[in-house]
Parts: sequence; structure tokens; C-alpha cells
Amino acid sequence: MQLSGLRICITGGGGFVGSHLADRLVDDNDLLVVDHFENGRQEWIPGGATVIRGDLREPTVRREAIPDGTDLVFHFAADKAVDSDDPDGQFRANTALTASVLERMDTAGCRRIAFTSSSTVYGEAPRPTPEDYAPLEPISAYGAAKLAEEALLSVYTHSHGFDVWCFRFANIVGPRLQLGAVIPDFIHKLREDPTELEILGDGRQEKSYMHVESCLDAMEHVVEHADAPMNTYNLGTRTTTSVRRIADIVAEEMGLDPAYSFTGGDRGWVGDVPRMRLSIEKLAATGWTPEASSDDAVRRAVRELLAEG
Repeated sequence: MQLSGLRICITGGGGFVGSHLADRLVDDNDLLVVDHFENGRQEWIPGGATVIRGDLREPTVRREAIPDGTDLVFHFAADKAVDSDDPDGQFRANTALTASVLERMDTAGCRRIAFTSSSTVYGEAPRPTPEDYAPLEPISAYGAAKLAEEALLSVYTHSHGFDVWCFRFANIVGPRLQLGAVIPDFIHKLREDPTELEILGDGRQEKSYMHVESCLDAMEHVVEHADAPMNTYNLGTRTTTSVRRIADIVAEEMGLDPAYSFTGGDRGWVGDVPRMRLSIEKLAATGWTPEASSDDAVRRAVRELLAEG
């Protein structure tokens, strides 16, 4: 389907990826953006979009955000902390939220949804990991919730006539990325103390990083070209970058030479997958591949975040 002339809702549209998507879609569509702005920012939402400020767990907010006549929902809203202090609560909240969004869409007659899932659904799988890898064994409550939400999408595809585009993200980076992600965390730590940088784990964690603009290019391409009822795609790069290498890039871009200290162990926190690389051959078969490597995406993001201040 072509992403123009539509009534589109973006849930979590004041956040990192959602607000960048809003920038792209606002000129050619009737755009509704809903967010409670605990993590996102209203100033990131472009003029011309209708902003609904509220919690999607409230039925009145869902009705306002997804009115009758909505053509497509991009569902970004979620508690995204992989190392949540309340994993059970996070699992319940995220799955209940997606169930409520799907129920409201069904009532409103909207049967197209693009959903942001995560590489965490795979757990510690062989690399590169294809979309049809099984069994899926996530090791965090966040990953378990994403897998459960994918199951709900499948139900609505096969029993309610929905069209679904499900995107399993690698690590997405770029401007507006918030604390809690490795790049802004390193920048923050080095601004606090330019002489030393603490790195969680042993620094050897190796993962794929994709710039947010490439991520959105891929999402738009898949929505416009993949038309099976249930479309599941990995979004990432064929390359990886280590946490220590990210520290090197941040230090280089800040003109610093800090000493590194490590908290130890092969992962940064409970539920952290220390090594991740997604297969993107299914994505490439649609005619789109990322141009930038993981290192390139990280360096570009560092420069953009430093420029943001």
C-alpha cells in the first residue's frame, strides 16, 4: 500500500522512532499521534499532526486516537526497558496495551497495522538469525512480551482479516535517542567525567546497529511492497559493533581519551543478549538493503546526539 492520502495513527509517536516517522508522514496524510509523553516529547511532533496526549490504556484515548475511518496504525507505544525493575508488570502492561489497540482497531474498522517488535524475541539464537528460526526462546520479559504481542497479531491476521507488518528491530540509533541506550549513556558519563568510562559487562558484547533513517526507509519499503496478510521482517545490518568499539567512537568524537573500567561478565544486565546479528536476506529479497554498516550508523548517531546537546 502507498503511504499517502491515508488517515494514520502513530502510537508512541512522541518517542524516538515514532517522532521521526511522524516527520515523514505528516505532509501526505491525515496524521494522528498519541503519546503520554513520559519518555517522548511533544516538541518532536511536527506541526500539522493531530496530537492526542494521553494513555492508550484509557478507552477514551484509544477512541480518539483510532477513530472510525482510520486506515493504518503504526504501533510503537511500549515500555521499552529490557532490564525493567518490574518485569512481570512490564509484560502485562505491554501485552494488554497491544491487545487493547487491536480490539479498538477492529471496532473502528481499521485492519492494517505496522508493529515494532524486537530482536529480543530470538533470545540467544545462532547468527545471523532468520525470521523463520525456531524455537523462539526470549531471555527477558521485554522479549517475551514482544513474542506474545506477535502472537496476538497473528490471531487478528487469521481470525479478523488484518494485514500486519511486523518488524523485528536490531539496535536503532540516531538523534532523539534517550538515556538507557548505550550511545547517550556513554556521552552522558563522559560529560560527567571525561577521564574514565564505566562499561557494563566485559565490553565484548557484539550487536547490529542501524540508523533510524535507514530503519524508516526499510519500514516504508516493506509496507509498500510486502502484501501477505502477515509480514514479518528483520531490520538491521549485516555487520556488528562491539560495546568497546562504541566507547572508542564516542571518545574519538568527543576528543577524549578516557580509561575504561568494566563491571564484568559477558552481558550488561539480566536479560541482555550479548551477541546479536539478524539475517536481512528476506528484506534484501524485496529490493532494499541498508547502505551503512553498524560502525557507520553508530558514528553518525554519536555526531547527531552531540550536536543535539
